[in-house]
Amino acid sequence: MPTFALSYGAVFLTIFFFRFEYSRFQAAASFTQSTLWYFGLSLLTRRLDPHRLVVIPGGDVERLKTLPGVHWFWIMSTSTVIERASGVVVDLRADLGAEWERYIADRALSGTPVYHVKQVRESLTGRVEIEHLSENTLGSLNPNQAYLKIKQAADWISAFVLIVVLSPVLALIALLIRLDSEGPVLFRQQRMGYRGKLCTVYKFRSMRQHGDAGSDKEKAITKRDDDRITRVGRFLRKFRIDELPQAINILRGEMSWIGPRPEAVVLSQWYEAELPFYRYRHIVRPDISGWAQVNQGHVAAVEDVMEKLHYDFYYMKNFSPWLDVLITLKTMKTMLTGFGAR
Repeated sequence: MPTFALSYGAVFLTIFFFRFEYSRFQAAASFTQSTLWYFGLSLLTRRLDPHRLVVIPGGDVERLKTLPGVHWFWIMSTSTVIERASGVVVDLRADLGAEWERYIADRALSGTPVYHVKQVRESLTGRVEIEHLSENTLGSLNPNQAYLKIKQAADWISAFVLIVVLSPVLALIALLIRLDSEGPVLFRQQRMGYRGKLCTVYKFRSMRQHGDAGSDKEKAITKRDDDRITRVGRFLRKFRIDELPQAINILRGEMSWIGPRPEAVVLSQWYEAELPFYRYRHIVRPDISGWAQVNQGHVAAVEDVMEKLHYDFYYMKNFSPWLDVLITLKTMKTMLTGFGAR
């Protein structure tokens, strides 16, 4: 996408400045066909001939064995040479010895890319793990401030258009909710938002009004096949329609369409007490959909939230329009399949 967008953009600028005649339809069709053709060819090639990566023993490389989609070649001797290798994977923090270091240098000099094991693991899993502050990983997760401003403006405009265009549909949904069960149309909940500030998140109410039984933490967690969910609510939650009123939060500058999911205050405080670096996810505006949602779905247990946190860190480290486009496409798939709904 970036390559074709820049290439075609340069062509269109040339056409514009020199006032050449052209067909808008053919230009748009050419860009679309080229992008889809190479994208499809890339997927096919990757399936037929997966990446071939040579793994050098030592350090934290054992976890690579569980990652699919790659032909791993585990070598035990510096005399081994793998033909047509896509790259060499090594734990650059491990004490490998002079012989292995010379082997790595030779591979690099021959034009074979050398990857750090953590870099490869992040690329294949879509998750970023933070283990030590001394790694300076947090600094690399600071999002691009210019894109933050552009994204906020685009979010505001799209949220305004959505509310205006879909107002009849939103009114119909509100009527169905009132007819289906007693209680307000909108569900309001205090959640931890941008830069750790509290905000009131709006959703279409999809559950019955519960009593006082149970702790605040238990009330905030939606269980699988939760009996509090109404008939209309089950449909709304499956296709994420219940999230639409959060366009109000976007207009107020509290949320974005894409980013880390905001948690209820009681859950956020619980996770912060259990998980290191959890608060760092508040460095960007919370989302309606995000990288963790489209890859993992709905979770509540601490061990699952740690994995979700790794997805959030990956999003912040690779914060870009291209990743947002990918999340948007995956969100459409999620809405059609109901993946992760509770």
